Amino acid sequence: MPQQEPSYWLMKSEPDAYSIDTLKNEGMTLWDGIRNYQARNFMRNMNKGDKVFFYHSNCKPPGIVGLMEVIELNIVDPTQFDKDSKYFDPKSKPENPRWDCVRVKYISKSNKILSLPELKTLFSGDELLVVRKGNRLSILPIKNDVAKIILEKI
Repeated sequence: MPQQEPSYWLMKSEPDAYSIDTLKNEGMTLWDGIRNYQARNFMRNMNKGDKVFFYHSNCKPPGIVGLMEVIELNIVDPTQFDKDSKYFDPKSKPENPRWDCVRVKYISKSNKILSLPELKTLFSGDELLVVRKGNRLSILPIKNDVAKIILEKI
């Protein structure tokens, strides 16, 4: 059976909360704190070896700043049970957790930010969801043909 080509994703983080430089220094991290069911379900569709574009959001300029790889799947998100965490979910129970996450590892930092304005000149909202007006999801799938163009630019 031929090896499946990795899927591509985009994951957003505000650089003040968690940046590409923090990931580079740590080497890997849990991508926890996701509290949107659609974004969580996208994580559930990930496979080990999938590549992820790291996107800095809520900054000037927002854009793709690096590349990561999914290395572990289906991890129960520990922040949902931590009463001191801003991601605490009182309705989630250890015997039936609502939220899970993946572990990602650092691959590389981009030579330059591939900014949102630049992404909008390269792709339509149908090709790349992050450029679609009103899209606020923090995790998005990326089509392989679009990913190949992004990889050439970073």
